[in-house]
Amino acid sequence: MNEEQRHEFVYRGWRFAYCARRMATGVYRPEVVCLGEGTATQETMLPNDTNEIAYATEAEALRHAQQQAMRWVHDRTGDGQGQL
Repeated sequence: MNEEQRHEFVYRGWRFAYCARRMATGVYRPEVVCLGEGTATQETMLPNDTNEIAYATEAEALRHAQQQAMRWVHDRTGDGQGQL
């Protein structure tokens, strides 16, 4: 993940970095890395969950990346997705 493209945010104590990678075809693919919980640092690339779907705009791909990170937290904390 290129530092210039990278955005970071914290959700329920988990830290994430995300970006929208522009593909050769001109579409964007979301990428998300979990940076760890709290102050602990352990980078984990979240698996692609778009099933080969790409987005026409960078903004759409970035929104998907944030939502993917939030779902990832909910899956691990047992909070369910009803709170998104």
